[in-house]
Amino acid sequence: MLPTDALPLDATAHALDRTRADVVLIVDDVPDNLAVLHDALDESGYTVLVATSGETALSRAAQALPDVVLLDAMMPGMDGFEVARRLKGLPATAHIPIIFMTGLTETEHLVAALDAGGVDYVTKPIKPKEVLARMNVHLQGARRARQEIRQAGQARNALDAFGYASITVRASDGRLMWQTALARELLHGYFGGGAAASGAGAADVPVPLPAYAPAPVTQWLQAQLPCVAELAAQQLEPPRLVVEQGARRLSFSLHQQTGDSEGGGDWLIVMREVSDAAVIEAMGLSFKLTAREAEVLYWLVKGKTNRDIGDILGASPATVKKHLERVYVKLGVETRTAAAGIAMARIRQTHPQFEG
Repeated sequence: MLPTDALPLDATAHALDRTRADVVLIVDDVPDNLAVLHDALDESGYTVLVATSGETALSRAAQALPDVVLLDAMMPGMDGFEVARRLKGLPATAHIPIIFMTGLTETEHLVAALDAGGVDYVTKPIKPKEVLARMNVHLQGARRARQEIRQAGQARNALDAFGYASITVRASDGRLMWQTALARELLHGYFGGGAAASGAGAADVPVPLPAYAPAPVTQWLQAQLPCVAELAAQQLEPPRLVVEQGARRLSFSLHQQTGDSEGGGDWLIVMREVSDAAVIEAMGLSFKLTAREAEVLYWLVKGKTNRDIGDILGASPATVKKHLERVYVKLGVETRTAAAGIAMARIRQTHPQFEG
């Protein structure tokens, strides 16, 4: 049978049946050490991968996403400490528990192993039964973490599939945990900036997109977080943020999602975009207005001054005044207030959801 470590990297993930056995990656440059551990773990029902160098270990871990890594601390070239730091620095592998195998028993080396990201260590010469016992302890936590990642990925996929624009926020510290693709697109469209979307991770564990939010959104969020727990207890929704861009507007609302009430749990920022282009078109048809006259009347209904309307439409206040004079004639009114009142009444008939 072809040894697992001899498989090409792109075939490794396809060779694993993760539903039937946990996957262990052993990293050691000494073949005898690999053989002893490989046989003991294989007999215990684990799927075993091996790597004899730091570079190979990083590639194999990124490709197969093992459930635990047994890592030799001292290797030529890239040592185990550097391998651990790199694994912990990658979103796809940061959750994987690392158990160091070391012949160095001085306190400073053991501390270095833990500082590099290790959760435990065993000393050489390796005793397979001890390794199995240590692994079982950490694999229980790894299974829970993997399940949480999969569930989070399923939730993200569902939100994306149904067209929700949302960002998950940890209430305890306001950290942005992840966001849907639609949320990223809307934020970029209204504010610009933001990191490019990254691809999913290897195997079946999704890698969250780096969440971001522009300053107006984060400032609004920080203002709401101190009182969200109290509002949730009263079943009240925190105040919304609304950002306008021409006849479009993007609203942000906070909704409690999951988590215990003591820590505040996770909250969703749900974004909803509304475009009033249909409202402007309807006003034009109803009152026989030109496209520009309909736009001027729309912003009049929104309470804008002639100067404001000019700035929005790229026209002078005098030009806006001339458009309004023609609007008054077509509506049979003489004042701004009367024009706004008639227009609002008509809008309410055709677009009840309109927010004036």
